[in-house]
Amino acid sequence: MGNRTYYRGPDAVVTDKLFVWHTTPTKGFAVRDLQNVGLVRAHADPDRNYTAQLGAGAVIVVVAAWLMLDAPTVFAVAFLAVAVPVLLAATLWRMPPRRWELRATYRGQTVLLYASCDTRVFNQIARALRRAVEDARPPASGYDLAS
Repeated sequence: MGNRTYYRGPDAVVTDKLFVWHTTPTKGFAVRDLQNVGLVRAHADPDRNYTAQLGAGAVIVVVAAWLMLDAPTVFAVAFLAVAVPVLLAATLWRMPPRRWELRATYRGQTVLLYASCDTRVFNQIARALRRAVEDARPPASGYDLAS
């Protein structure tokens, strides 16, 4: 009996024996050695959190300066100090926000199996891997035998 292919695409191949991610360098994993396969939703851009924190910090500084100073130039600088980080944060949040990752324990180590921002393709690959792992399991404890 030949290999069963669950998914074949430009970025990954899932068969009953192997999971291969076509990245640089190519990563390949034996399906039977994968344990604790899970989906993780991660930030595609880790700088997003820092932008929001910068905006919040700028608001605090402006409020403190507003209470202490009384010059029109301070108001203009304060407005820019708040507006720039807020606009930057709003622009970053409108971009594709998340990256989906498949992680698993492989031969005792936690590894990244696959990652993508394309939800549709990611779900196809995750479903194919789930089916491959289920089919690679050993049969149940003898209850399926005829007597």
